[in-house]
Amino acid sequence: MSLDTLPRAARNNHRRARPPGRRWRSRFDVKAMPYALVSPYFLLFAAFGLFPLAFTLYYSLYDYDLAGTVEWTGLGNYTALLGDEDFWNAVVNTVGMFILATVPQMVLALLLANALNKRLKLRLAIRMSVLLPLVTSVVAVAVVFTQLYARDWGLVNWVLSWFGVDNTNWRAERIPSWIAIATMVDWRWTGYNAIIFLAGMQTIPRDLYEAAAIDGASRRRQFWQITLPMLRPTMIFVVLNSTIGGLTLFSEPTTFYNGNVDGGSQGQFQTVAMFIVKQGFREFDYGYAAAAAWLLFLLILIGAAINFLFVRRIGGTR
Repeated sequence: MSLDTLPRAARNNHRRARPPGRRWRSRFDVKAMPYALVSPYFLLFAAFGLFPLAFTLYYSLYDYDLAGTVEWTGLGNYTALLGDEDFWNAVVNTVGMFILATVPQMVLALLLANALNKRLKLRLAIRMSVLLPLVTSVVAVAVVFTQLYARDWGLVNWVLSWFGVDNTNWRAERIPSWIAIATMVDWRWTGYNAIIFLAGMQTIPRDLYEAAAIDGASRRRQFWQITLPMLRPTMIFVVLNSTIGGLTLFSEPTTFYNGNVDGGSQGQFQTVAMFIVKQGFREFDYGYAAAAAWLLFLLILIGAAINFLFVRRIGGTR
């Protein structure tokens, strides 16, 4: 006979009859054990997340350099950054490359996921293959794309010459360099986002599509009226994740310029992350770099909020 089948008085007598140590262990298992199981994450986050954030905020208020100079400046670093043309140049570059990379990436990932969601031969192998660009080394990707976008003998300029377009120096000009770097980002991350979209699509009940087909809805209308609205939570996650990755862009533009964080001869594709590394590890102005990192954090929050609201409106939520 289980404890639940006993009368209430009998259950209470049974609980009181248990030894105190056993009652304490039972209470610990029910109330404290869940917190103990998740505590490693919070401990690691506090050590490698919260502490660096607080440490960076602290030193952003100081003039702190390699020589050991630590002088209180208050908001002086932030004021200097807001008047720094190089910083605003990096912000414009970051936002520009983020838009050029993210918008096509989301569209291509959605279309690719919709195609992979159909009945295909070798379906698992095809789905796994879209992740190959993600596991490719960033350096290898940069070497290949640097050759593709070479000025005098690159494949891209050769194809464009068929249409009468003169050779473009993809590193020397701002917009061409943005396009080149954006294609590198899209090539690496479109498949990853497509797999996430595919996972979201597979949670949509098939009954909805069958009912829509019976009512005469075409596949295109099913995609717009069923898939996109039902995919809204996944889209929010992907867009927020892409916003964080796009606004902290570092590896692709750095390797595109042979590992240099200057972002071109005139900083035409230097991102804010590259600006921070340059100030911190080349100019050794750690306080200035810390302030720039916090402004980048604020930029990410603004970008994430804008994209979140935009995606909610696409999904039909006001």
